[in-house]
Amino acid sequence: MGISDLNSENMAIQDTPFGYTMSVIGGKWKMIILYLLAAKQPVRFNEMQRQIGTITYKVLSAQLKELETDGLVIRKEFPQIPPKVEYSLTPKAQTLLPVLEQLCEWGTQNR
Repeated sequence: MGISDLNSENMAIQDTPFGYTMSVIGGKWKMIILYLLAAKQPVRFNEMQRQIGTITYKVLSAQLKELETDGLVIRKEFPQIPPKVEYSLTPKAQTLLPVLEQLCEWGTQNR
């Protein structure tokens, strides 16, 4: 189902594949987190927070939990003191990388 199929169907946007995709990657921070993990992984929590800059601990933690629940991020915890946690992309998230690349190309062409 593509964009043109929405006109022919009597369906709400949230019930379309686009609606599902946006429910998984939508919001202010999820695409930024995925972009950062695509560029270099694994990434530790504090390093990710430093790289993103303006995100709070609470929001980053919540966004990572949502991405993990949706099967896009792997959280690996190391049993040590102080605690060490690393995040990386799942194979499912790897399939989004061509879309991220296209967004980067669009940004380069239209900047």
